[in-house]
Amino acid sequence: MYDMEKWEKAAAFHGHKCPGLAIGFKTVEALIEHIPTGAASDEQIVCITENDTCAVDAIQSLLSCTFGKGNLIYKPLGKMAFNFYFRESGKTLRLYFNGGDEKKNNNEIPREQRIQYILNAPTDELFNFGKPAFELPERARIFNSVECSVCGEKAREDRIRLQNGNMVCLSCFNEYDR
Repeated sequence: MYDMEKWEKAAAFHGHKCPGLAIGFKTVEALIEHIPTGAASDEQIVCITENDTCAVDAIQSLLSCTFGKGNLIYKPLGKMAFNFYFRESGKTLRLYFNGGDEKKNNNEIPREQRIQYILNAPTDELFNFGKPAFELPERARIFNSVECSVCGEKAREDRIRLQNGNMVCLSCFNEYDR
């Protein structure tokens, strides 16, 4: 049986209960089964998610992997996969949600029944386990801000481009793609 208190915490953070949130919840459960852990106070746990779905909200709320802390990184590959890194121990794990037995009838299963299936299925039925697809990223850095010569707004120095001898932000930069 899954931890109802944690499920409610994830749902409160996300705003509603849905199959995508259930996938993220089970991702956290599967991770803890393989590498026991709690929430990250800083960058001890890093998650590189290959999707930007509801599932990511469960990871944020339960593991405290967030964009702001720099320990949640999004790689837009469109796969329901999550790469986890533990800086102190060096342990890593990639979880790919394969859908389990419900994938055969995905469109026929009512929403609430699908949520319950995901929450109650064994993690080894729902996921493929492997090595992360990416290297562990460096720790988050603090960058200086540079004022854009076009709009006057400041942007991180690593996101500034030189255009006609002037420093410009990515919003104002005219990409040359020929």
